[in-house]
Amino acid sequence: MNNTTETGKTAAITSYILGIGVFIAMSMNSEDKNAFASFHIRQGLGLTLTFISLGLIISNFDSLMISAPMWIFVLVLWSYGITSAIKGETKPVPLLGTYFQKWLSNIS
Repeated sequence: MNNTTETGKTAAITSYILGIGVFIAMSMNSEDKNAFASFHIRQGLGLTLTFISLGLIISNFDSLMISAPMWIFVLVLWSYGITSAIKGETKPVPLLGTYFQKWLSNIS
């Protein structure tokens, strides 16, 4: 692990706390921009936006058969992302990670 990864690791892991964690990580990364932390902030923000979007759509159905797969989907992506941050890797989350990097490229 290089020094850049090690210095940005705390912000990267914090970014996966759905909701508020992204904003905390963004403030941690605001002065000394760290590429590793920025990568995971974009991933965490994308997961948070996906969680909120799917939650708003699926909440209209009021069915466990519909909401359970959404929770599992978000949990699997979240687990993959936070594990990647803990290991010091910059692997995008499956299915959506490359899109998060492209769509949220102005977030650093």
